[in-house]
Amino acid sequence: MKKYFQFEELGTNFRTEFMAGLTTFLAMAYILFVNPQTLADAGMDQGAVFTATALAAAIGTLIMGLVAKYPVALAPGMGLNAFFAYSVVLGMGIAWETALTGVMVSGLIFIVLSLSGLREKIINAIPANLKLAVGAGIGLFIAFIGLINSGIVVNNDATLVGIGDITSPTVLLAIFGLVVSIILLTKGMKAGIFYGMIITTIVGMIFGLINPPSGLSDIVGSVPSIEPTFGQALLHLSDIFTLDMLVVILTFLFVDFFDTAGTLVAVATQAGLIKDNKLPRAGRALLADSTATVAGAIIGTSTTTSFVESTAGVGVGGRSGFTSVVTAGFFLLALFFSPLLGIVTSEVTAPALIIVGVMMAAQLRNIEWDRFEIAVPAFFIVLMMPLTYSIATGIAVGFVFYPITMIVKGRAKEIHPIMYGLFVIFILYFIFLS
Repeated sequence: MKKYFQFEELGTNFRTEFMAGLTTFLAMAYILFVNPQTLADAGMDQGAVFTATALAAAIGTLIMGLVAKYPVALAPGMGLNAFFAYSVVLGMGIAWETALTGVMVSGLIFIVLSLSGLREKIINAIPANLKLAVGAGIGLFIAFIGLINSGIVVNNDATLVGIGDITSPTVLLAIFGLVVSIILLTKGMKAGIFYGMIITTIVGMIFGLINPPSGLSDIVGSVPSIEPTFGQALLHLSDIFTLDMLVVILTFLFVDFFDTAGTLVAVATQAGLIKDNKLPRAGRALLADSTATVAGAIIGTSTTTSFVESTAGVGVGGRSGFTSVVTAGFFLLALFFSPLLGIVTSEVTAPALIIVGVMMAAQLRNIEWDRFEIAVPAFFIVLMMPLTYSIATGIAVGFVFYPITMIVKGRAKEIHPIMYGLFVIFILYFIFLS
């Protein structure tokens, strides 16, 4: 075991790797409750999604640890689950079963790209500034969802949106959870989001806003059946041959592809695993991620992707794939704690959405705002995602404006042919939507 995971070469040991795996799990355990709640809004069975979330995370993380040997954990991604539920299912009116098929197909395409030389070409085709804008825009979008779910932001007929009733006990509970989580994270506690949810739940019970568990059966129970969601992605392949689904699949693929690449580089850099400015075994890592997406879709959840919270485990010494093996084990153990879904309410999970949004919005600082031809498409990507309640629409608007501003600026030669192709696709997308 030590030899396989290269403990000596990496300067690590079983105890360090175990603690790193546990730390990573605690830093991302919130997804076990946030993802089922998000996909339940799309009409999916919450218990089945809980099981699918834990299984997809365990499968993906285990493959990452054993095959790619990286201390990187995977789970259904934030932002992608919001796109799945609020943009694709609720916004575009696509059945969640068909949306799962779209996730599966995007994962299969990702596998092909991971096994071929097309990976680098696609990465280079999308301008870095637009990649950053997409990540930041998704951050604003999921933060907006969190503010709505908490009741902090509500509908206002005069101004479209406005501040909610902040004297309401449930809204105050969400605000309390947000403040506590921010304090914990500011103090450097990597699992601050998870601990913030626990503290908020306890406070909610004390003030009678959340029903406390009446016994052990309300905490630990049998694993919820995945029958309501399992295999649905395989039954709707004939429904994906539409322009809407083409855009959906491309968006799933685009976001997962670049989010994974960025996370892998960030974690590997922190762990000191980058060699000669290259990421060793990058193909294996991307293959693990794409395989997890396909498996997760078949089981019944939105896109599974690498989590930047993996840096929490690296921060306490995780260096090898054994860290991921440990994290995967904890996700399997978590399967028996599904009764907690009834305790973790939207007021408890909303702060997690808002804080993850803050983290993702940090990418804004690297966009070249001083170049107007870049600022315009980047700004529209970031702005239109929350305003149209659609990640796909935000990407489409930005990708339409990008060739226009670059051509007018005299930088047409810098535009990759793939971007021209996307320009045409998104123009047709808007025509079709109208």
